[in-house]
Amino acid sequence: MTLLASRDAETQDAAEAAKQPSSPRWVRPSFAALLVATAVLYLWNLGESGWANAFYSAAAQAGSVSWKALFFGSSDAANAITVDKTPAALWVMGLSARLFGVNAWSVLVPQALMGVGSVALLFATVRRTSGPAAGLLAGAVLALTPAAALMFRFNNPDALLVLLLVAGAYCVVRALEKASPRWLALAGVAVGFGFLAKMLQAFLVLPAFGLAYLIAAPTPVGRRLLHLLGALGATVVSAGWYFAVVALWPSADRPYIGGSQENSLWELALGYNGFGRITGDEVGSVGGGGNRGWGSTGWARLFGSEMGGGIAWLIPAAVVGLAAGLWFTRRARRTDRGRAALILWGGWFLVTALVFSYMSGIIHAYYMIALAPAIAALVGIAGVQLWRARGNPAAAGALSAGIGLTGLTAYLLLSRQSDWLPGLAITVLVAGLLFAILVFFSSHLPGVARRLVAVGALATVLAGSGAYTVATAATPHSGALPSAGPATGRGMGPGGGGIVLGGPGGQGGRGGAGGLLGTSLPGENLVALLQQDSADYTWAGAAVGSNNAAGYQLGSGTPVLAVGGFNGTDPAPTLEQFQEYVRKGQIHYFLGGGMMMRGESGSDAAERIAAWVEANHTPTTVDGVTVYDLSR
Repeated sequence: MTLLASRDAETQDAAEAAKQPSSPRWVRPSFAALLVATAVLYLWNLGESGWANAFYSAAAQAGSVSWKALFFGSSDAANAITVDKTPAALWVMGLSARLFGVNAWSVLVPQALMGVGSVALLFATVRRTSGPAAGLLAGAVLALTPAAALMFRFNNPDALLVLLLVAGAYCVVRALEKASPRWLALAGVAVGFGFLAKMLQAFLVLPAFGLAYLIAAPTPVGRRLLHLLGALGATVVSAGWYFAVVALWPSADRPYIGGSQENSLWELALGYNGFGRITGDEVGSVGGGGNRGWGSTGWARLFGSEMGGGIAWLIPAAVVGLAAGLWFTRRARRTDRGRAALILWGGWFLVTALVFSYMSGIIHAYYMIALAPAIAALVGIAGVQLWRARGNPAAAGALSAGIGLTGLTAYLLLSRQSDWLPGLAITVLVAGLLFAILVFFSSHLPGVARRLVAVGALATVLAGSGAYTVATAATPHSGALPSAGPATGRGMGPGGGGIVLGGPGGQGGRGGAGGLLGTSLPGENLVALLQQDSADYTWAGAAVGSNNAAGYQLGSGTPVLAVGGFNGTDPAPTLEQFQEYVRKGQIHYFLGGGMMMRGESGSDAAERIAAWVEANHTPTTVDGVTVYDLSR
């Protein structure tokens, strides 16, 4: 009898969950305004960043010319070597370039639209569990997160990753309503394709997705486990099909897998871009081989000078909201959707934050966009629910604490750049403390005063991150390491130096060589030289490092072989292969100079190739670049 009663209660919960009450009249225009404002923020003056990350722009250009290059994510249309990521994001950019031509807008607009889509999906997801007000607040917080504005206006794979993961969260919420295996499988598909965008990072949300469904789905535990097993299978299939195709494709008939030492996509996914990021043992990385060169680890890393400005603004409020929400729902029914949402978004935040805080390998500030949806959802859900329960002193205290901590966090972050909007830091701090007090006593205020307090508190919470986001959107960014905020993107890796970065158009200007993390476009004379008789050669030129090659390729519109891949540490091509290319007349010029860096591991083939060219061919200088004519 107890079991039957339990099942009846779960069935009733599912029926109630499926009912979506009609929206108040203000929801649709508010939602439309949010999307329009987000689109303006992410699209306005977008072309000022030029090619942004030329490494991926060159691959998109290659994909616009060659279907094979598009499928594999090759750096050049002649398919010498791929980028060091799986190519899902390049599929979108390459198709856009095919449709609208190869230019900065065709490469960057897809990511901006992904940002608008992410905000819309986050609203829809949060709304289903916590109402439209929470959904709108969550969407606004995501749109006004500096790391989000940075990446949704850039052409790294992170934009597609976030869109797919938010889509996965939406599918999990739909699955929770009726214990739907179909919706849960769709969540697995979304995460699987997220893996094809940025590999193992996509899987950081899986523990939260699985735990939320295992706890709260309105069906017996056996079925819950079966549904989760099916969703895991969907994840494996949606990610694994591409790996199977690459493994079965003859290696001699496809490009070398960039970022690997054995021409293996599995090595790339599990090593250099996988567990190597956790341990720091990244073979082929300039900081690899056990060299812990990526900053100190620990929870304070997310508030540090590199990452704090991009993501830290509302982390304290999100943590307070998560803790308060779980406490107030501790006696709720197992299938309570509000608590399930907290488990989903809280798990996403905690797992990702812990990994980012303690990983010893390569980590960059822009990775923090992966935390933005979870933080935004927690702030939206907890903020609205605690406001509605403000008559309870504990709820009012938690809400006040979140507002006060947000003001303090904004003050500390803004104080790091005292020459930018110098009065904003103290204003946000004072306003945050003031509204924290007013919110605590707001249940005793008349209706108009309560509404004014709510509006003021909301404005204060979003003021710091909002101003920083607008500054981020107003600043052109280029190179491999863009940073949020009013300053231009930094081009220095941890402990690095001498990286060539942005000039006119965000690409380091024209003339001279690029570097490991930056790119220079070739001057007019060098462009004419590369284009001369280019149809007679497989590659018009070759250069060490993908960023060097990308600049020459984008400037001339001809394939340029990236010797050694991104870091110049991949054994592709080997010296013997390069000599064979030269003997067959497949490469016209070798473009010297730039920066060649090799850490404690990886291949030295690129160094040997450069030395062989210097020893056997006569150099000339064109537009500040050392050029070797390999056809002579």
